[in-house]
Amino acid sequence: MNLLRAATLTTSHLAATVQRYVDWLDYTPVEQGVVSPDLAASWGAPASAGRAFQVLRPASGADAYLRFVEGPFVPDYTPLRHFGWAAVEICNQDTLAVNARMERSPFDIIGPPKRIPGVDAIFPMQIMGGDGEIVYLTQIQSDPPAPGLPQAQSLIDRIFILVLACSDMQATARWFGETLRLDRGQDWTIEYSMIANAFGLPLSQHHTITVMTHGGDTFLELDQYPAAATPRPAAPGALPPGCAICTLFHPEWDAIARTADWIAPPQRRSGPVYQGGRVGTLRDPDGALIEIVEVV
Repeated sequence: MNLLRAATLTTSHLAATVQRYVDWLDYTPVEQGVVSPDLAASWGAPASAGRAFQVLRPASGADAYLRFVEGPFVPDYTPLRHFGWAAVEICNQDTLAVNARMERSPFDIIGPPKRIPGVDAIFPMQIMGGDGEIVYLTQIQSDPPAPGLPQAQSLIDRIFILVLACSDMQATARWFGETLRLDRGQDWTIEYSMIANAFGLPLSQHHTITVMTHGGDTFLELDQYPAAATPRPAAPGALPPGCAICTLFHPEWDAIARTADWIAPPQRRSGPVYQGGRVGTLRDPDGALIEIVEVV
């Protein structure tokens, strides 16, 4: 049971951003509206109240969503240079075919298809959208899929991992274990072109990453960022730019709630992302937002 329910991204041009994902990633809008004051308060982002949003679902129909919320342009934001949610990772059936499509698209290819030495189960590429959002498009190559990874049911399918940029990866991994009862998976030390290019480092330099799992499923990647990384800038009281919120649904909601340091008291919420469960939001050690949804 992959706990990853949604990724929330901010955009200064909602209609155009949604259309890009519809036209080029085969996503379908399933909900639209404006952010209520109580929902914005639960994120610690009161300035996001009244902002328009849309929720999109992948062509496979999987219960994993992209939610886009309107927000102001933040000139000091540089993708892949700040702590917080750095990227969404979406599984696909054929990375080379997806790359050919992206070459015709308005997305920028910032990482062409490339196999990672020692990580044979995946074949990724990376793109950047018009709002500076980073999307990894990854083919799961093993058949059956490697443990903890999904098998795509459409050419471009569901989000299956969110990537978190950390100032102290070890401390953040402990926080997820203690606060959300997640397990820590294997660590890797790899050449990581996304980080190297963002910080002007040698491509041969190695970077440490780890993953967080639950019930054997992998859905969070934690990256140790260089010392030059900085906290993510944001407009006062608004959601941060780029990927702003990770939404997880959790079968141990009551146990988590007893000790959770919620930004605001949890409430029951409706819609495709929440489906009637109680919902509360936490901040990780670097301030990244994690929304926890009760399984009902």
